[in-house]
Amino acid sequence: MTRGALAAGPLLLAGVGTGHTAPGVLAAIAAMLAGINDRPGSRRASVRRLGVPALAGALGLLAGTYAGQGLAAVPLTLVLTLLGLLAGGISAVGPVASAAGTHLLVGAAIGAGMPAAASGWQRALAFLAGAGWLLLLRLALPTPGSLAGHSRFDFRFDGERAAVAEVYDAIAALLDAVGGERATARRAALTAALDHAQDALAGPRLRRRAGSAAERRLHAQYVAALPLAEAATALFWAGEPVSVRAAEGPRRLAAAVRGNTGTGPLPSPHRSAPALRALDDALLRAAEAFDRAGDAHQRPPARRRDVRHAVRAALGTGGREYGLRVALCFGASAAIAQALHHTRWYGQHQHWYWLPATAVFLVKPDLGPLASRVLCRAAGTVLGALVFAGLAALLPRPAGLIALVAVCGALVPVATRHFAALTAVVTVLVLALVMAGGEPQASVSRIGETLLACALVLVVGHLPMPGERGGGVRARLATAGSAAHAYLVHVLGESGDRAERWALRREAYRTLAEARTAIALAAAELPALARHTAGTDTVAVVLERLVDTTTACAVHLDETGRLTPRHVRQLRAALDELRLQGVEVPLPAAA
Repeated sequence: MTRGALAAGPLLLAGVGTGHTAPGVLAAIAAMLAGINDRPGSRRASVRRLGVPALAGALGLLAGTYAGQGLAAVPLTLVLTLLGLLAGGISAVGPVASAAGTHLLVGAAIGAGMPAAASGWQRALAFLAGAGWLLLLRLALPTPGSLAGHSRFDFRFDGERAAVAEVYDAIAALLDAVGGERATARRAALTAALDHAQDALAGPRLRRRAGSAAERRLHAQYVAALPLAEAATALFWAGEPVSVRAAEGPRRLAAAVRGNTGTGPLPSPHRSAPALRALDDALLRAAEAFDRAGDAHQRPPARRRDVRHAVRAALGTGGREYGLRVALCFGASAAIAQALHHTRWYGQHQHWYWLPATAVFLVKPDLGPLASRVLCRAAGTVLGALVFAGLAALLPRPAGLIALVAVCGALVPVATRHFAALTAVVTVLVLALVMAGGEPQASVSRIGETLLACALVLVVGHLPMPGERGGGVRARLATAGSAAHAYLVHVLGESGDRAERWALRREAYRTLAEARTAIALAAAELPALARHTAGTDTVAVVLERLVDTTTACAVHLDETGRLTPRHVRQLRAALDELRLQGVEVPLPAAA
C-alpha cells in the first residue's frame, strides 16, 4: 500500500507540475498496472514479475501508437487481432507470461486509441519510467516490521527469508497431521510453500559474483529443507502418526531462518522406521548446513523449464485455444469501438481504447471463471464509476484528482483480493487519470463500454473453437504426467544424484499444483464450459498419489536399498488407474 501511494499519484503530480501531463498520465497508468502485479514475495522475484510485463506493455504501446497513426480502421483491427493471437498464446506459458500478454494488449489499445503529440518511443519511455519507478520502490523500501528486533537484519532478503521459513513451518505442519484427516491438505500446503520459496530465490542476483553471505545462507537453508520435505512426504504416504517431537526440529529451524540466528538445541532422534531415520538424518544435515551456510554457496534447484517448453505451451492446444479467444475478443472489441467512435453514443468521450482494453482483462481465464469475472467486472465498474462521479463533483482540480489517484494506488494491493473490488478501485483511478489529462467526466461511457465488453466476452467465451475444448487443462495434466514419469524413472534407476532427484521431484509437484489450479478454475465455470474438463480432477488425484509413492520409494531405497511389496503394489495400482483414465505413464523396467 505504501508503494502504491508513492507510485501513480506522485508520477501524475510530476507530469502536471512540469507541464508534461500526457507523459505523466502514461507513467501513472504503467505504475497502476505494475501495482496489480506487485504481490508479496521476494525482491529478486519482483524484478521478473514486474519488469517483464512492463517491457511487454511498452512494446505494445510502441506498436499500437505507430499502427494507430499509420493505418486505417480495417488494417488496424487486423493488426490488433494478430497481436491478440500472439499475446493469448504467450499467456498460456505461465503467470508472468500471462501478465505480459495482458500488458502487451492494453498498451497496444492505449497506443492506437489515445491521440498524443508525442512519438511512439517517447510514450514507451514514459510507460517504462512509470513501471520502473514502482520497481525501484519495491527494491529500495523495507517491508514494514522487517527491521523490528533485528539490528543487523538485512531487509533486502526479508521476502526470501520469510519464504524459506514458511517451508520449514509447512514441514512441521505436515508432520503434525500425518495419519489424520488434514494430512492431504498439509502436503498440498508444503508443495505451495516450496513453490513460493523456489520463486523467491530464483530471480536475478542483486550482487555480482556469488552474492552476499546472507544470500548464500538462504540458498543453503532452502536446499537443506528439501530432504526434510522428502522424508515428511514419505511419512505422510505411510500414514502412521508420528510423535509430536518430530515437528519440533523443523519449527526451530523456521524460527532460526526468520530471526537470522543459529538453530539452538534440536530434539533427540527417533529412528524406528526408514522414513523417520531419513527425517532425523535430514534434520542433522540441515543443522550443519545452517552453521556453515555463510561459507559455502549452494544454489537451489532451478525449474526445469527452457525456451522449448515455453514454445510448446504457447503453440499447444491450450495456447491455441486461448490465443483464438483473445484474438477474437480483442479484434471484435476494437472493431466495434471504432465503428461507434463517431456516433452520439460515445458523447464527448473521444477515445475508443477502453472497450478492447476491458475485453483483455475479461477474457483471461486465470482471473477466475468466466461468468464470475464478467459479473464482478460489471458490478465493480458501475460502483467505481458512480463513486467517481460523486467525487469529481466535489474535488478541486487538479489537486483533488492527484490525491484521488494516490489513494486508489494505495488501495490496489488490498483490492487484488477480489476481482470486483479491484475493478472498482481501478475504475476510479483510470477515470481520475483521464480527467486529469484534460478530458471531461466519462463515468457514463465507462459503464456502457464495460457492459458491452461483458456481453462480447460472454458470447466469445462460449463459442466452439477448433480442436478439443478444455485443451489448457489437459495440456497441464500432460505436462504433469511427463514430469511424474521422469521423476519415477530417476528414482527407480537408483541414481545417486540427489540434487537431480530433488529438482525432478519439485517439477513433478509443481506441475501438478498448476494442473490442480487450472482444473479448479475450469470446474467453477458454467456447466456449458465445465463439462469439457469433467474427470480431469480424478487424473490429478492419481498423479499425486503416484508422485507421493515415488517419493516414499526414494526415501526407502536410500535407507534399505530395496522396495517393499507395498511400494511396488501402490506404484502398479496408480499406473493401472492412470491407464484406465487414458493417461500412459509406463512403469520402468527397474520396478
